[in-house]
Amino acid sequence: MCSFYYLSVALHPFVEFYLVYAMGKRKFTIDLGNEKIEVEGHQHKNVAIKYLMKRRRSLIMTRDKEKVELLYENVPKIISIIGGHLTKSYQVNWEREGTTEFEGSRFVFTLTELPDQKIIA
Repeated sequence: MCSFYYLSVALHPFVEFYLVYAMGKRKFTIDLGNEKIEVEGHQHKNVAIKYLMKRRRSLIMTRDKEKVELLYENVPKIISIIGGHLTKSYQVNWEREGTTEFEGSRFVFTLTELPDQKIIA
């Protein structure tokens, strides 16, 4: 899958060309400590957010309260995204109900980038 970026180039007032640039997705590995998941994406942080939003959606859509408690206990607290050359780690702060920016929302998370980035040769 590719994302397309359109660039309009005007060489003459009546002639306009559109150039299309495709930004391909790269392969990443999500490391949760106990499991590793192969995914595709554009940037480390976007890959982490997309995965965590899927976990959040599972929590919101589940109706059984016992299952919700079990899922909430097992949400990741630290997530590492391994790219081709760089590994970025994020600390995930989960809240049952948002108290700051998203007040009243259920199962809100915030990401804090951890400083230990490794360059893999």
